[in-house]
Amino acid sequence: MSDPTFDDRKLSFGAAAASYADHRPGYPVEAVAWVLDGATRPVRDVADVGAGAGALTRTLVGLAENVTAYEPDAAMLEQLAARVPGVRTVVSAAEELPADDDSLDAVLAAQAWHWFDHARAAAEFGRVLRPGGIIGLLWNVRDTRVAWMAALQDIIGGEDSMRMVAESSQDLSERAGTEEIREFLPAVERASFAHTVPVTPDGLLDLVSTYSYVRLSPRADQLYAEVRELLATHPDTAGRDVIEMPYVTATYRSPAP
Repeated sequence: MSDPTFDDRKLSFGAAAASYADHRPGYPVEAVAWVLDGATRPVRDVADVGAGAGALTRTLVGLAENVTAYEPDAAMLEQLAARVPGVRTVVSAAEELPADDDSLDAVLAAQAWHWFDHARAAAEFGRVLRPGGIIGLLWNVRDTRVAWMAALQDIIGGEDSMRMVAESSQDLSERAGTEEIREFLPAVERASFAHTVPVTPDGLLDLVSTYSYVRLSPRADQLYAEVRELLATHPDTAGRDVIEMPYVTATYRSPAP
């Protein structure tokens, strides 16, 4: 069996939708608020694009009056609707949003921009934004400044999406990742927000299984075994019922291009 292609991975999430919804970390309120504070108009109507199972949506509903989740995978939206009741959900690609021109105050995408056609998505985000609106891109990056997280990264590898943000989460500069994004969103700026998420050892294995580059790998069973060994033997994780998993949320905001 060969390694999964980009398209294999892009279309694989529905099969793991429930696990994705249960185990992917959310985003700090401070990070999401920082994006919305970049708007120069009141923020009332917000889109979560590539919303998946609602990790970002859960935070957005506390910060904006009207939130719509756009996601091309219907199975993921079913999980979102069950966990964030009352949010409007729409099966849609980022490049063709079924929204009127100048109809939104903010468009955000969390852990999703790398799946989009960047030029088309940026143009579409600009089309639907009202004057003074804001675009936000967010990624949760494993904080490899922490020893056991670095060891985990050595086993499962880094997501290729993260390489655009920074080669490792040790790079917390305000420039990291902005050059590639700036090609499509010229006025982009970045901020970083550290946070931790409590997980059980079994929950961490379930989380690892949501990474498409692990789940679809021909070496998946070996990788899971190595992660179990790490958790059982590393001094920061061995014998613990709950482990604090450290992240840095790399957060970008830009007015419409």
